[in-house]
Order: sequence, then C-alpha cells, then structure tokens
Amino acid sequence: MKEKLKEAMFDVEHALGMYASGYCTIPAEAIYDKEALASVMSVVKDCHIYLIGLVPRIVLENAKLENDKLSIFMSALGQTYEVKYPCPEGCRLQRVDDIYHVVDASGRLGWPSPQDLQARLSSISQAIDFDVKYIGQAYGKDGSRNALDRLLKHETLQKIALKGIPETHKLTLLLLTVVPNSQLFTFFNPFAKNKDDDGTRIRAGLEKLYETSEQERITLYEASLIRYFSPEYNIEFKNSFPSTNLKVLQACYEKDFSAVVAEICIDELPFRLRSDGVAPAHYHIAKHNLHKESDRRIFFGL
Repeated sequence: MKEKLKEAMFDVEHALGMYASGYCTIPAEAIYDKEALASVMSVVKDCHIYLIGLVPRIVLENAKLENDKLSIFMSALGQTYEVKYPCPEGCRLQRVDDIYHVVDASGRLGWPSPQDLQARLSSISQAIDFDVKYIGQAYGKDGSRNALDRLLKHETLQKIALKGIPETHKLTLLLLTVVPNSQLFTFFNPFAKNKDDDGTRIRAGLEKLYETSEQERITLYEASLIRYFSPEYNIEFKNSFPSTNLKVLQACYEKDFSAVVAEICIDELPFRLRSDGVAPAHYHIAKHNLHKESDRRIFFGL
C-alpha cells in the first residue's frame, strides 16, 4: 500500500460527492392525473432528476388472516410470494368487491401501503427490479421546473411507451431529490510526490465545494448516473463523461478535483435498480475519476 501511495502526484486530493435524499415513484400514466398526484406533489416539487424504467407487474392474488397474522399473496413474473404482517388481537379480514381490509376490534379499517407491500415483496423475491431505460433532469431558472414538468411533454417517455411495454412489466418513473449541498471527500497522502505546503490545494477544494451551484450539482449528478447505468435511450454523457471538453466539469478541473461521486442509497425504495450493464442492487454509487493519469486516481485506484 505504501509503495502505491508513493506513486501519487499530490498529497491532497479532493472528490465532489452528491446524493439523493428523497424520492417519489409513480406509474408513467399517472403523470396526467392531477388528482392522483396531489398527495405526492410536496415531494415532486423538489425532484429535479428522473429515471424512466420498467418494473414487473404485481398482482394481488389472495389474503388470509389467521392467529393474528396477515398473509398477503402476490404474484410477479409468474411466481407467487407470501408477505406477512403481524396484526393486533381481535382483527378480522374483510373483502368487498375484490378490495381487502383488515378490520380491528373497534371497527377501523386498515391495509399496508402499496409501497410497503412492494418493498417487502422485493426483499422476499429478489425479483422486483427497476430496469433503467432513461435518465434526465429538469431544473429551469433557479429550480423553477421539476421532473414532472419535463415528463409531461417528454418525447423519449412517449417513444418508450409507443415501442411497447411487455405484459409482464409496467412503465414506471422514479423521481429523485438531490441534497442541496455537496460533499467534499479529501484524501491526505504523506507519501505523495508533491506537497501542499501552503494549503493551496485544500483551499481550492473548499472553494469548489461552496461555489458549486444547484444547477451544476443536478447536471453532474445526472451525468454521473447516465455514465454509470448507461441506459438504452440516453445519448449525451453515455460515453463522453467525464471529459475536459464538458462545460459542466470545467470548474472541477480548474479546482483540480480528481473525482466525482453520485449516490442512490435510499433504504425505502420499493425495488432494486438495474440496467443492462449494472447488476440489481438497492444501493448504487457512481464513482468517476476525472483524470486518466494513474498517479491522480487516488480514490478508486488503490
């Protein structure tokens, strides 16, 4: 390890980090239903990143309540799975017009949320995956546009829909809120060739951290995810990120950052994310070195 550290060019290296903190997932057709969207608009208004993808269709097959345990049977991709919930004593199961409810001793109705059901099904089956087909952003002036504003007139979304969705899947949207301040990852290497004796490199990293605008952050996050997932319908950034020719990266190169990192690590997501080139997982960390030289790849090259 020490010999590897001796090969590094600088004793101080910075990486700019970004991550999503909030999300909303909706069926693609729901973007035109204002009434259905009303309950999630408080989240949607801050979502500037969107992912378009395919998720397996889930069918509620049956339910039963025995010994204070609720069993819900759901099928996906030809397989049926059982999701279990504990219930308070005295509850009974009620079914009216194919709609199930759990009725407690006082007569109140209840039922697990669709999102929680899907999340548990995903955990049990390892089959509920969001297959990323396109990644985009909407920001506007000073964040005036959100992802939904863009999706209402989105040619690629319409193209994917018109191409035809397999009967086993449904076209789904994942909207993300990117945390409105960046992270700075700093690596100190006492064995490097060049020393930052006057603190210039430390100050440059801090300046970039605080000078990065929200618009820059959104674009960097989008580009990082596109390069990472390499979605079928994306073109820009897919093979060109990172590059010294990209305007959005100029400040990073000027401040001499060595890497950018974009994360999707949200425990509550009701599916795993995947693409043709990325295996299914709940957590994804897109890490990109900004320099080709091996002596600058200190973060991901050890």
